[in-house]
Amino acid sequence: MKTDVFITGGGIGGLTLALKLVSSGIDVVMVEKLTGNQPIYKGELLQPKSMQIFDGLHVYYQVTSNAQIIEVLDLFELSKTLKVKDQSFMDYTVIPGKYNAAYMIHHEKLKTIIFKQAEKYPNFHYYNEATCKAIENNTAIVQQGNEKFQVEAAFFIGAEGRASVTRQAMGIKVDPIKYNHHFITVTFPRPSDLVGGQIFSSYNRFLGLFPLPDNQVRSVYLIPAGDYKKIKEKPIGHFHKLYTDLAPSIDGYVQQLTDWSKIQLMIPIMYHANSYVQGNKVIIGDAAHAVHPMAGEGMNMAIQDADILGELLVDMYKLSSLHPDNLEQFEYVRKERADYLIQLSHLSALAYSFPFQPVSWIRSKTFERIEEDPVLHFKQMLNVSGLGMWKESVRDRFIQGGMMPTRKKNLSVAKKEMKLFSAEDDYPWKWNGLL
Repeated sequence: MKTDVFITGGGIGGLTLALKLVSSGIDVVMVEKLTGNQPIYKGELLQPKSMQIFDGLHVYYQVTSNAQIIEVLDLFELSKTLKVKDQSFMDYTVIPGKYNAAYMIHHEKLKTIIFKQAEKYPNFHYYNEATCKAIENNTAIVQQGNEKFQVEAAFFIGAEGRASVTRQAMGIKVDPIKYNHHFITVTFPRPSDLVGGQIFSSYNRFLGLFPLPDNQVRSVYLIPAGDYKKIKEKPIGHFHKLYTDLAPSIDGYVQQLTDWSKIQLMIPIMYHANSYVQGNKVIIGDAAHAVHPMAGEGMNMAIQDADILGELLVDMYKLSSLHPDNLEQFEYVRKERADYLIQLSHLSALAYSFPFQPVSWIRSKTFERIEEDPVLHFKQMLNVSGLGMWKESVRDRFIQGGMMPTRKKNLSVAKKEMKLFSAEDDYPWKWNGLL
């Protein structure tokens, strides 16, 4: 079997890339080892840049009609007695333009939307319950049940996650950083007035609530690393109380979980591959970088990878400029952006990692000052959104630390728009003539 592009891994990132390629006439073979809906928790929070990308792929309205919009994230800092002592917020609407909100959507629903759009094209060849065993001499060895077959391709894309066969074939190793905490996560019914994201934290506890469609809410609760088994040995009422102690508004809702079977463990790690490209092989998403899930960035980074790489491959085929060296343009655009988001998420993780009162106080004051300073607030939301990158200055650090007063003057729409990624920022090869 021969194809233009072989993709191993049919998650959100791989499917986004496949849709972009097949809609431009490029032949794609995709293999995915899983089949049907998967009960394992995956990313569900779509940041604004992902929505912009889905708009370009003509699935924006299918996504929004099956998602819960989130414009504001409320942050509650609790006292030792678990009373609200400080409250701040982060507001996506400070971002100008159409893409100024996040969306929560069930992971499997999002996969279905992208897949159904891709399968409309006859040049999309999808094999599920199939695993890429190796990539040798421009050929992928695929195992599907008892059958083994080969796929010859011009380009090989690894979108298969942390245990990446493509990354192994490239000889690239990663060294994961582990954290001193894990998360337990589960979806349950929510109050109808819980329509924005909410984070509750004290000096030693953390609960995040993110509303899904159909009056459901996805929750993440921080636990010390290694405590999952011990917690599961306790009655389910213990779990209910962990939640309602921090968020009384969900009393009567979380109790609709009657056993531990749907409650999952999520183990955060961080790594960043030193290269995304080797010859005609490329890794995207978790194969290239793992990020702490504080803002649901992992899935969004995979979508953004897919957009840049997809646009590059489409242009390479349009111009008949298929030399593998052109793939370096993908790494040029994405590596710095990914590294910056990885570091931001890492810092956010550290802010909730240490169970000490002074850390709680510093965290609370930092968020208050970000909310009060229009520049800091916009920078925070811009960077999280993926729509741009505006790094913090020394002055910003001093303001966050209380050593300088907050700025009061709002940024103009024109100044904000200057900080958004332009088409030239996203796809520089179209302007610099490097293809």
